[in-house]
Amino acid sequence: MPDPIEFWFDFSSPYAYFAAHTIERRLEPYGRAIAWRPFLLGVAFRVTGMSGLSRTPLRGDYARHDWRRLSRMLGVPFAIPPHHPYPSQPVARAFYHLEAHEPAAAVPFAKAAFDAHFAHGIDLSDADAVVALARPLVSNPAALSAWLASPEAKARLAAANEEAIGKGVFGSPFFIADHEPFWGWDRIGMLEQWLRNGSRWPETNT
Repeated sequence: MPDPIEFWFDFSSPYAYFAAHTIERRLEPYGRAIAWRPFLLGVAFRVTGMSGLSRTPLRGDYARHDWRRLSRMLGVPFAIPPHHPYPSQPVARAFYHLEAHEPAAAVPFAKAAFDAHFAHGIDLSDADAVVALARPLVSNPAALSAWLASPEAKARLAAANEEAIGKGVFGSPFFIADHEPFWGWDRIGMLEQWLRNGSRWPETNT
């Protein structure tokens, strides 16, 4: 079996929100599993010297316009909450706990977290809010709550951040298929072409 397609993202990333709404449907024809991999964009920014779109002059204005038109194009509700961007450590740590202990709940939780923030304006920077969001999806909310307060939770996310940087991930969303990197929601089409061609680019006569 081929390796899963890696889907790296920060839960506070609007473009990752749109990717979360489309990636499974668009990649389903290729029969490839998708590994959802939250990380912290702030860690990548420290390496690259970049900054978040929301806080960047001109680029931020364009991005806000682009997010609104993507929302209309995809038919997905979207609004930037007043507390955006938020520190997504609690929700990312929760994902990795669920992946390890209640794997069937991990991706539904990730989707619920994206919708909670970008469709309903919920602040998920607080561990209690994250546990409340997860409660309908998991069998042991108390175990999740205890995990979020543990050193192990911090170490698990730190390991994910280190893995992301080691693989050259610097933005959100970021996809890796058979070691080929694709940065950005607008590269899903290129990723599809890569998969159609058997994970290679067609030869050209130049």
